[in-house]
Amino acid sequence: MMTTPATSAKGLEGVVAATTHLSDVRGDIGQLIYRGYDINELAGKVTFEEVVHLLHFGHLPNRKELDELKSLLAAKRELPEGVIQFIRQFPKETPPMHAIRTAVSALGCLDPESDHDTMEQNHLRALQLIARIPVITAYFHRRRQGKSMLPPDPSLGEAANLLYLLDGEKPSPEKVNTLDMCYVLHADHGMNASTFSARVTIATLSDIYSAITSAIGTLKGPLHGGANEGVIKMLQEIGSLDRVDAYLAEALAQKRKIMGFGHRIYKTLDPRAPHLKRMAQVLSSKIGEPKWIQMNDRIAQIMLEEKGLHANVDFYSATVYYSLGIPTDLFTPLFAIARAAGWTAHVLEQLADNRLIRPQSLYSGPVGLKVVPMDER
Repeated sequence: MMTTPATSAKGLEGVVAATTHLSDVRGDIGQLIYRGYDINELAGKVTFEEVVHLLHFGHLPNRKELDELKSLLAAKRELPEGVIQFIRQFPKETPPMHAIRTAVSALGCLDPESDHDTMEQNHLRALQLIARIPVITAYFHRRRQGKSMLPPDPSLGEAANLLYLLDGEKPSPEKVNTLDMCYVLHADHGMNASTFSARVTIATLSDIYSAITSAIGTLKGPLHGGANEGVIKMLQEIGSLDRVDAYLAEALAQKRKIMGFGHRIYKTLDPRAPHLKRMAQVLSSKIGEPKWIQMNDRIAQIMLEEKGLHANVDFYSATVYYSLGIPTDLFTPLFAIARAAGWTAHVLEQLADNRLIRPQSLYSGPVGLKVVPMDER
């Protein structure tokens, strides 16, 4: 009997790797769904903590449930002293994503029960990771600046607390609301590369720290989370609105990649982009420089006209973060902070109905080779 020959999909494109209740990316119509809610229904109406509850518990919280979750997250922010000392030893020039990845792994070393866990324990660790990754990020940034590491403020929500730990002062409501919406927009996104790597790792029944370390390492790549850093570097290189046309013409003629355009899944407009564009417009006019959003708009117009490509989430998030005064190399860590909500939810979902993820590969090398004796080679 003949067997069906194996086929391959480069980059696993079109391959369904899991069933999930958490989120869905409908790229053909530009729709993103979290547990039944369109992202356009959530953005601006719920906080990041509410989205964490939605992803982890399956429904938007009532007031009591939200207060309990916020209290739990605030109580779990404090880092073990061993991790703080570890952060102190990182060279100041360490890229932040390296530092965050390594510190999360260190959390596992300091948890004596990391390999002996129940679903309840893993759920608590998941929420603890959501609370601690922002603190790790801020502490590393403060340390490399030679500044003291501030204790988290339990009276502040997740977005406000991060801004406070970074800057050392209570942030304005406008800044908090902006970052909080960024968190909501980035919290989950289907079976993206970093989520897949987290699920692959936990499917071996490894520990949750290893799974999230895998996810952070995957997000670090410029083809995934690192793209928004490339956007602001491009804008800085262009410098001014009157140089946009010439820069784009030269870049397109040389077939250089323009960061922030096109998407592996979305075939139309990324539904998160308009929300970030509006925030970028407001921030640029109030606390930033208007030229950045003006340059954004002109680049987006040219790319749509010349290449038929829409701006994606990275294109406008770069301007938002820059206008908030966030250092460029912390753009991807902000992505990781938000996406930790989705990563940990996917890890728990994988564990609830686990099967080892073991795809095949299509071998394309030679067969039947004979070993030549050493003296004859």
